Amino acid sequence: MFERAQGGTLLLDEVTEMPLDMQTRLLRVLETRKFYRVGASTEFASDVRVIASTNRCPLQAVQNGQLREDLLYRLAVFPVDMPALRSRGNDVELLAEHFLAELNAQAGTQKRLSALARMMLKQHTWPGNVRELKNWHRARVHSGRHRARIGAVDSGTAARDGDQAGDDRRLNIRVGSRIYDMERSLIEATLDYFKGNKRRAADALGCSLKTLYNKLNGYSQSQECANS
Repeated sequence: MFERAQGGTLLLDEVTEMPLDMQTRLLRVLETRKFYRVGASTEFASDVRVIASTNRCPLQAVQNGQLREDLLYRLAVFPVDMPALRSRGNDVELLAEHFLAELNAQAGTQKRLSALARMMLKQHTWPGNVRELKNWHRARVHSGRHRARIGAVDSGTAARDGDQAGDDRRLNIRVGSRIYDMERSLIEATLDYFKGNKRRAADALGCSLKTLYNKLNGYSQSQECANS
């Protein structure tokens, strides 16, 4: 790998999982900038930038005997601490859109995230970080090939968390229905879904709380006119 990465960058992913005897050999290459091919006696110079990653605390890994202390300090020239996905705000939705675009290109689909799915993305804690997020998308795309939107009802993670987004309630709308009736049915069903919580309903529907109140007031006035 050092030979193939000559003049470029070599990523050592999950370096704390590397066997200790291999860590010793790696340290030698990093120190001398030279290496041998397996079974060969010719020495090669190495001009490689090395990036190492781990999902463990490096110092804790040293204490647990999983990482050589001298290797840690040889690698930690410019340490970068990447926060957990749940601590990165809107990054979750940005990454979700990126992964979905990739999967759409691969599968020849045009799926979009529903409002409920977007809400679930922000509420879930993502203990598996970016890998879990990417696999969530892959599962949703392959399990719902004939659906245009990826909805929160598809999410096993939300169901395990006990979030309402794991509920499998759906809204059936007859083809040819008026847009007004479709919108009203969706809004009322979403309000029922969130037990009357208007703020959560507005977030799920992708509209402001003021817009939702205006819609509901309009429905009330229509009902009063119909009853008069």
